[in-house]
Amino acid sequence: MNPDFRRLWTGQTISEIGSRITREGLPLTAVMVLGASPAQMGLLAGIGAGATLLVSLPAGVWVDRLRRRPILIATDLGRAALLTTVPLAAAAGLLRMEQLYLVAALTGILTVFFDVAYQSYLPFLVERERLFEGNRRLRISGAIAETAGPGLTGVLVQTITAPGAILLDAASFLCSALFVGRIRKRESERTSAGPSPGWRENLAGVRVVARDPVLRALALWSGMTGLFGGFFVGLYVLFAIRDLHMMPAILGLVIACGGVGELIGASLASRIVARLGMGRAMIAAAVVSAAGATLIPLAQGPALLAASQLIGDSARAVWAISIVSLRQTVTPDHLLGRVNSSMHLVERGFWPLGAMLGGWLATSIGVRPTMAAGAVGILLACLWLLPVQRYGGQAGRTLP
Repeated sequence: MNPDFRRLWTGQTISEIGSRITREGLPLTAVMVLGASPAQMGLLAGIGAGATLLVSLPAGVWVDRLRRRPILIATDLGRAALLTTVPLAAAAGLLRMEQLYLVAALTGILTVFFDVAYQSYLPFLVERERLFEGNRRLRISGAIAETAGPGLTGVLVQTITAPGAILLDAASFLCSALFVGRIRKRESERTSAGPSPGWRENLAGVRVVARDPVLRALALWSGMTGLFGGFFVGLYVLFAIRDLHMMPAILGLVIACGGVGELIGASLASRIVARLGMGRAMIAAAVVSAAGATLIPLAQGPALLAASQLIGDSARAVWAISIVSLRQTVTPDHLLGRVNSSMHLVERGFWPLGAMLGGWLATSIGVRPTMAAGAVGILLACLWLLPVQRYGGQAGRTLP
């Protein structure tokens, strides 16, 4: 990989680890510093998801209108500034839940812009035939962060407090901005279509996804997987602690198995795709990931939960790398931001609905049967992927 990609990769790796610290540190700040109620905690968690739904489509338009490198730098600096306000306010005794809500909402919005921009920027930095390898390395960074982040957060919270841990995340975003700023390859200026994008421009990516059979199949699968995967979002910890009587420390180790699995899957992804082709590898990984989900409602202790994390996240890494690489390959540059944002909306938009539906269903039929229904739904969602089975990889066609 070229030096510019290595700079992006290094910055992203540092900020990924920092983001895991804030993912745990912001709720811990609410609980340990402000004594937040369950309702306040639910609102804090929901605000981030709401931000994703609100800005996903407009983010794609602006990413297609503007140069992507400045967007990456600006969102990194913005998140660093927002997060820094938390430890400063805590040190001054001025921290309130309203500030945490605002920080969660605004950092969520900036993260959407960053994610859409960097997924659209990568094809500019590396050749199309190297896209899969680039995405694989970026996924490895996420896997390392997922493995190390929760444990590191616990140590930091105990030694320097939760707000102090968040300050380290702010520093990680500054490091990311520094590395992105050192990228030498320069994009050409983009011409804005007007002062403010209208609905027609916002929905351009949705129309592209709906009309193309490969992208449409990915969207339908992502939406259905997000819906039924949402069954596990609100019930997994409850099931482990209440039904299986697991200690929190054991649960933490079980969840860490997911990061190990993701690291294994990302490391093997190139070999799997080379042997099966991208389309078949994606379907196989989706089926294996769904099979991993079926182990959760069967669990009587930590063993099957750990196996589910290990197997499911290994396969999840393969299909996640493949999906991003595929849409970067088939989508022309002037539409890539809007297509990425449309897929981002589908991938992230259905799980809150699934979480609410799963919670309602669990009160009627129980937690274990509800998660079993979710696992079956995820398995059935794999049928939507059949149109991509013949897609062989980087030599595929490009959308007109």
